[in-house]
Parts: sequence; structure tokens; C-alpha cells
Amino acid sequence: MLKRIFLVISCCTFFGLVPSVQAADDTAAVTAVAEKFRVLMVDPEEAKLNALLFDELSYGHSAGKIDTKKSLVESLMAGTSNFESIDITEQTVSVVKDIGIVRHTLAADVHNKGQEPKKIKLKVVQVWKKVSGKWKLLVRQAITAP
Repeated sequence: MLKRIFLVISCCTFFGLVPSVQAADDTAAVTAVAEKFRVLMVDPEEAKLNALLFDELSYGHSAGKIDTKKSLVESLMAGTSNFESIDITEQTVSVVKDIGIVRHTLAADVHNKGQEPKKIKLKVVQVWKKVSGKWKLLVRQAITAP
């Protein structure tokens, strides 16, 4: 019996079945954390945002502005950047080792402080990195969708 178990484990390892299970788990985890971030963009909570973002975050806006972790969190908490709703479509998630890459189309209703409400549609890429078993956002870049 032990020989059979060893043979099955050896075959799984040899044919790459164990890593593919891990990759599926990581893909699901990155998908889930990207959804948490979407929710926090609409209903920001400072502690939860800080837990999801790298201190070295580079957050690129479609108009060219680059936020750091500190400036992004401050902007969301103050309503300077105010998402009333965000819908994500065409999302793809891939994982390479400890890096997760999320691409999607973002459609949102925004009402930034001092501006009129508007609708935006963006193409976004996010780069997540796994650290101590947790996924954190390292890079986000958006461009205006055609």
C-alpha cells in the first residue's frame, strides 16, 4: 500500500499535477484579493487598504498621475478620489510563481471632490505579489478604454 501511495505522489510530482493545483489555488486567491480591492475602492476602509497595498505601491491613473500607497489611501479616505460604483468585466488572472497579473476593463461612476459626477471606462493591469502567504498590490496602471 505504501508503495502505491509513493508511486501516486511521485507521478503527480513528475507530471506537474501538484504545481497546477497550487497555481489554481493562487489564481483563485489573486482573483479574490482583486475583488476585495474593488470593494474597498467603492467603500474604503483605511486599515484594510493598508493591509492590501505594498508600501512601495505605484498606482498609475489613466490621466498620468502616479499615487503612492500613502497618497492613494489618503485620496480614497478624503473622497478626493470617490468611486460610487465599479463594474469589472473581461478579467483575466494569471500567476507566475509569487506574482499575480490581473487585467480587466473597469467601468465606474465617480464623483471626485470638487468635480461633477462622471462615468469612466478604463483598461487596467494590476500586479500582485505574494509575501508571507498574503497577496499585496504592488503596481496598478490604467489607460482610458477606447
